Amino acid sequence: MPLTLQEKFEKAYKFVQNQPKEGPFQPSQDRKLEYYKYYKQGTEGDVSTNRPGMFDFVGKAKWDAHNSVKGTSKEDAQKKYVELLVEDLEGITPKTEEIESILAELKA
Repeated sequence: MPLTLQEKFEKAYKFVQNQPKEGPFQPSQDRKLEYYKYYKQGTEGDVSTNRPGMFDFVGKAKWDAHNSVKGTSKEDAQKKYVELLVEDLEGITPKTEEIESILAELKA
């Protein structure tokens, strides 16, 4: 039985969070911000805090990324998060068994 969107989202999030720094999955900083914004939107909805101060460069980048998807539904954000991971994993060669397995689950 195929996974629900929520289950796919949770599985994708866990996969992204548990990857070793030396593994085949190495997203760029910009790509990490894309994952971040869709994760935050998919779990919390629209940004609800003030933009961080001028010396908090990381905080501002994260806030700006999250704010850029303001108005996106939680479901659409979760779907986009899963789609980003599928796109990234399809670009990895050779694929490990773990990558093949998660791709099959996320695409089902």
